[in-house]
Amino acid sequence: MTTTPSTLRPRQKTPVSARDLSSQQDARTKGMRDIGLAAMETPFKGVSGDGKIVPGLFPIRRSGVSTQPIVDAAKAFLASLGDKAATARFPLESDVLRSWSNVHMFLMRHGALMEDMSDAQREAALGLLRATLSADGFETARKIMRLNESIREITQRDIEFGEWLYWVSILGEPSTEQPWGWQIDGHHLIVNVFVLGDQVVVTPMFMGSEPTWAPEGKYAGTRVFEAEQEHGRALMQALSPSQRSKALLSVDLPDEVFTAAYRDNFELRYEGLRFDELTASQSILANRLIETYLRRMRAGHDEAWLADVRAHLDETYFAWMGSADADGVFYYRVHSPVVLIEFDHLKGIALDSDVASEQHIHTVVRTPNGNDYGRDLLRQHRETAHGT
Repeated sequence: MTTTPSTLRPRQKTPVSARDLSSQQDARTKGMRDIGLAAMETPFKGVSGDGKIVPGLFPIRRSGVSTQPIVDAAKAFLASLGDKAATARFPLESDVLRSWSNVHMFLMRHGALMEDMSDAQREAALGLLRATLSADGFETARKIMRLNESIREITQRDIEFGEWLYWVSILGEPSTEQPWGWQIDGHHLIVNVFVLGDQVVVTPMFMGSEPTWAPEGKYAGTRVFEAEQEHGRALMQALSPSQRSKALLSVDLPDEVFTAAYRDNFELRYEGLRFDELTASQSILANRLIETYLRRMRAGHDEAWLADVRAHLDETYFAWMGSADADGVFYYRVHSPVVLIEFDHLKGIALDSDVASEQHIHTVVRTPNGNDYGRDLLRQHRETAHGT
């Protein structure tokens, strides 16, 4: 069942006061906070198929694409903060990155809050995002932020939603030689970035939205995830009946993508239809779907990422839950040793919808087998540079 713009009704029409919100946060987020704290205490291993990490998948090597623009943008952002730069800075080895969360309530936020920044500081923060992502990736991120403003307008919940309720953190010292990273974290937009020389990792990358298009308000007409939705449906519809039976795991949708926040070590079995069972025309659709996500990364580095993924296509699986009908809602994933992509239609959280719809979508991209946050690259760097 889809949701049309005319049915964008908030679950709660009365604005929430700071006192009421604090009380609600205590009641609604305690369990989530406990889960998050427990996850932070568990050493990072990485998403795996069976609990065992496959080694040797992510070698340190030259990409041939300079990271100087990202470094320059990070330095410009820190300089723009002046004496408040310390709020955005963390040690590279800090586990603070792992405390990201898509939940709109303020769980364990960290870094410099964009809402508290001047226009010039916000532009510097956006400059860092722009330098890291492709033009399409940056525009998707900005649309998500704008739609977070749209849901604020719809719900009048100013404390919970808004265009600038995003936190930016820098880990380590921006450099074209030594490892460092940065993160943007907030409702429906989390991008984790690791830089080592001219190599870049941008996972976990969580992008979602509710609503996915705005019928009115400041950003009326803004839409996201049309390509992600339609390319996934096109691939499923192109499968033969026997192929569909392999890809289909359930007619019911999960309530969330499986590797959302605090699931850095999640064990997700390889299930569904293997890519080596696809016809030539189906393979074109499958590659188009993968590129929709990976080309969110800046030009050049996206090609390096795609090359790694294409080297493992015969070990890649496509899995589906839900309906492939034109107006159906669904979940799908693309899962290989070197990339995990998930897409899910969800029920309303801020909007009054008790069934999954196209107006609430979550996506996540991860690097399985230990290289989320660039951790495997960092491990190899430490071993090579310091023998530790």
